[in-house]
Amino acid sequence: MAFWRSKNTVSDDSSAADSQNTPTQGQAPDVAKKSGGGLLSKMRAGLQKTRRTLNTDIRDLFKSEGRLVDDALLSELFAKLIRTDMGIGPAETIRDDVATRLRGRVVQFDEVVQTITDQTRSMLQQESTALNLADAPPTVILVVGVNGSGKTTSIGKLANHLHQSGKKVVLGAGDTFRAAAVEQLTVWAGRIGCDIVTGKPEADPASVAFQTVQQAIDTGADIAIIDTAGRLQTQTNLMQQLEKIRRVVEKKIEGAPHEVLLVLDSTAGQNAISQARGFSEAAKCTGIILAKLDGSAKGGVVLPIREQFQLPVKFVGLGEGIEDIAPFDPASFATALFSE
Repeated sequence: MAFWRSKNTVSDDSSAADSQNTPTQGQAPDVAKKSGGGLLSKMRAGLQKTRRTLNTDIRDLFKSEGRLVDDALLSELFAKLIRTDMGIGPAETIRDDVATRLRGRVVQFDEVVQTITDQTRSMLQQESTALNLADAPPTVILVVGVNGSGKTTSIGKLANHLHQSGKKVVLGAGDTFRAAAVEQLTVWAGRIGCDIVTGKPEADPASVAFQTVQQAIDTGADIAIIDTAGRLQTQTNLMQQLEKIRRVVEKKIEGAPHEVLLVLDSTAGQNAISQARGFSEAAKCTGIILAKLDGSAKGGVVLPIREQFQLPVKFVGLGEGIEDIAPFDPASFATALFSE
């Protein structure tokens, strides 16, 4: 088991990490640099591919003089909405709301988009996007997800977000079966300036989790974030490993883990639904990080996730930089998804 306090510089060995997802020198902005423009601007930037596809498709339904809201328009609108991977249920709800409000009227594109935005905002409402924090630190956050979902990258972004807000963070490199994941997370820790605990290759992930929580206690850290091996939701034995990790950390801190965040790849579209179903049951997930929104025209997938699982979306990944993560805000998301 290895532990060290990360510095704010990264050695030349960082080149061994995943070149596409690791913030090597010159690739990601300085972590201390505050992103400008506010939450809505970040949401708009992250959702631009989805928004452009939607607005182009919907605008094509209208003529300059407007269009009558009838069955033909509603059917075409439904087909356009489906393209965002929001699923049949949410698309039907939005279509039916447009019908209720506007049927029989000749309307312009902007009026329909505003109606869709209002309904989407309502559908995305949730009690809270805030992290569940322990009554007394450290708070333990377990992060799960399939390989390629953006899990380790999302952990780095989340750790930086919390670090910048004044929290002392310890990372646990629990994906011991993938050397690149440990290297990648080590580079993230170096850029952020937070502590990290690692184990030997193919070590028991539960032992890394145990040592991470112990290190957080010993150093007075506010939050311990533990990576886990990327695993398919159908692999029962690996899901049992998640249960073991839960039992181990709870031995150290009653009630831990306080959050189990599922990272979903928004580019996976409807396949993200099956991921959410498997992990939400096996890992007892408490929230979702929706990753890679900037690389997809499938941003509507958040709607069926909220509809079917009632898991709160806590954060969204909006770019490749270390600062490109934001707490999920339904109003900003709905506006950024549809409005120019």
